[in-house]
Amino acid sequence: MKLYFDAEKFLKHNDGSLQKRIFNDKKVTNPKHVFALVYSTLKYNDYIQQIIQKSKIQRDLKSKISKELLTLLVHDLIFSARGRIESGKHPIKDAVLAHKTRLQAEFIKLKLRYKVKSVDQLPTKECEDETPVRWFRINTVKIDPERFFKKHQFFTNLQPVNSFQDLTGPGLIYADDYIPNLFGIHPKEKLSLTEAYKLGEIIIQDRASCFPAHILNHNKEHTKIIDACAAPGNKTSHVASYLPNYDSSSVVYAVERDEKRVGILRTMSERALGKSKKKLIQVLHNDFTKINSNDFPEVTGLIVDPSCSGSGIFGRASDEEESNDQRLEKLASFQVIIMKHALSFPGARKVVYSTCSIHVEENERVVIDLLSDPQIQSQGWKLATRDDVLPSWERRGIESEFFALSRDPETCKKLAGGCVRSNSKEDGGIGFFAACFVRETSVDEEENDAKDEEKDEEKDEEEDEEENDVEDEDEWAGFE
Repeated sequence: MKLYFDAEKFLKHNDGSLQKRIFNDKKVTNPKHVFALVYSTLKYNDYIQQIIQKSKIQRDLKSKISKELLTLLVHDLIFSARGRIESGKHPIKDAVLAHKTRLQAEFIKLKLRYKVKSVDQLPTKECEDETPVRWFRINTVKIDPERFFKKHQFFTNLQPVNSFQDLTGPGLIYADDYIPNLFGIHPKEKLSLTEAYKLGEIIIQDRASCFPAHILNHNKEHTKIIDACAAPGNKTSHVASYLPNYDSSSVVYAVERDEKRVGILRTMSERALGKSKKKLIQVLHNDFTKINSNDFPEVTGLIVDPSCSGSGIFGRASDEEESNDQRLEKLASFQVIIMKHALSFPGARKVVYSTCSIHVEENERVVIDLLSDPQIQSQGWKLATRDDVLPSWERRGIESEFFALSRDPETCKKLAGGCVRSNSKEDGGIGFFAACFVRETSVDEEENDAKDEEKDEEKDEEEDEEENDVEDEDEWAGFE
């Protein structure tokens, strides 16, 4: 019954984002399961209350059960796909099950009243956390896209449309114009029930959160990569799919400091890779800022998606609450620290910074702080050009923010071009920001070049000395 007790409080207090409250609560054992339960319960809450009221179950229950707990139990018994209450034997569970026949009878009446045959046909109001598009990507580590569509008839039968705005109902599919092997379908499609999902051959992931992996390695130049804040693991498995080789020569080091989230990360990675390619992702239980960058000289690319306000996620608290200056300042300070550490890796040539925030304090201003830092300047870091950062995506960084670096409008436009933004819902998913830092020559390469030049100079000096010795010997032989 722990699942229901954990979920109960999130029905009692509905303030701010449901997702944020659940996943930030360290007392919740299984946040993903709790979120799914509470989300679905809220979705069908009006119907659940009708059934509870008409069955008069609350009046006849011998055990004392709160309204919220009873709502959750009735949801799982009547409205869930499994049609049963989770957990083992418990007095509260038994008390509700004693009225199962009465509840089911009222459910049948409810379906007749609304002229529907199943739960998913009941009209529901949009939840604050509901996405306008259900995005999924083909997991190319496990299956080739061409084989995928031959294997899974469900997806082959969907009718293609030209834009995500055309996904007006089930039965349609949109192939994304920006991210390879990414598709959008209507949220009412039962994606999690498909064989492809159960086999891990598709991964549900918002479009904007697919940007970092694509920006980092769309040309497959990196074989050793670090995902600095990896859990739960969708970005990690996505960047793994961009590795040029699925063998021991390629790896993504997935770093996560929280023990519980490490468990989730391992599970997600194993599911995405399968046994044969499990070494593609190496999970490191550590604080990224405590990792010695010199221990990873072969790493050339990094993704840094640190803790942020999450203001771009559906159903976040009001802008007034999210825009708390002190809170944003604290978050931005940490974001700069973790990025400075990422940029210190000696072999790094590209680092992608991203947040699911809409606030400039966590986005453009963090980028500006980094570009203004003398240490980062001396390391040769700069923003990538638009040509290397989703060039056809229209929504870029906010140009006016870069006036802090230059008064030249063209320079500001160029800097903003190294960043991308996604607006919540308007762009078909969450609000998001990403910026790409690049340098042509890494610190490690510069040091090696310097050492090579030093060796060449020493070699030239030795050769000169040898030539002089030979000349001396020739001269002496002449005297003899």
